[in-house]
Amino acid sequence: LVARVSREGLEALLLGAGKTAEELLDSIDAGAPDSFELPIVVKARTTSRHTTIASPNVAAVLPGRDANLKKEFVVISGHLDHVGIGEPVKGDALHNGAYDNASGIAVMLEMARVLGGLEDRPGRSLLFLAVTGEEKGLLGSDYFAHDPTVPIESIAANVNLDMVMMLHPLRDVVAFGAEHSSLVRPLERAARYMKVALTPDPDPSEVIFVRSDQYSFVRRGVPSIYLVPGMESGDPAIDGHQIEMDWRTEYYHSPQDDMNQPFDFEAGADFTRLNFLLVHSIASAAARPTWNPGDFFGERFSSDQTGAP
Repeated sequence: LVARVSREGLEALLLGAGKTAEELLDSIDAGAPDSFELPIVVKARTTSRHTTIASPNVAAVLPGRDANLKKEFVVISGHLDHVGIGEPVKGDALHNGAYDNASGIAVMLEMARVLGGLEDRPGRSLLFLAVTGEEKGLLGSDYFAHDPTVPIESIAANVNLDMVMMLHPLRDVVAFGAEHSSLVRPLERAARYMKVALTPDPDPSEVIFVRSDQYSFVRRGVPSIYLVPGMESGDPAIDGHQIEMDWRTEYYHSPQDDMNQPFDFEAGADFTRLNFLLVHSIASAAARPTWNPGDFFGERFSSDQTGAP
């Protein structure tokens, strides 16, 4: 049960508790929130309706060219679902999900097209995985990670694609998870080639690394990385941060996330090239990606590749 109250409502809740709203808010601001009993009792009842639905993951494999390395897989993932039909906004009730996440699926398909056309393919096999149920809690990727179509121990790495923002030219990227594994090295090479800067996580409190489909693979011990375009526009007159914040206010998880909004398709192409170089490098390297020594995720989850609970 979650309830939201106004400042006046908070004052009313605290009557008889020996606390004021000001004291409570000050303790939160100081990083030492107080806890105490309220002299009230709340009774609530909810009614739930459960239905069973089916929604498929979609997967395709491009075999590697090396007789031994092709037994290992680099998974390129992205979610194919959005949030469906809701209350109309500006006369539109359909949540199209153009950026979230048709953009990621488009990048995946273009990478599959180009990689599939190479005469000299990477040594490792590539598994392109469009997963369902991300918006409901990473359901599709979690299902695949626990019931994969290839042995989980054969999955060498995961590169995830989610919300490829094309709001201005690509000048930098944020690489969630790069600091946890050896995947940072092929990323740095690809970024140098593309002349794209690597920007630290601008808001670590959002813990993005555990909030998209790469985390399902992390929990099975697979080194994973998730890139998003950064906020540097390369033009002092274009505030990339403000543009993205405005987008999140006006378009995010709304029916207006459709093809009528701005797209810098050359930025999308550059982002696709960067991910192509990253995936190609991972899949071609002689050494398999590894977690960094002492890394939290590596120590916590690496045993799960063997099937440990």
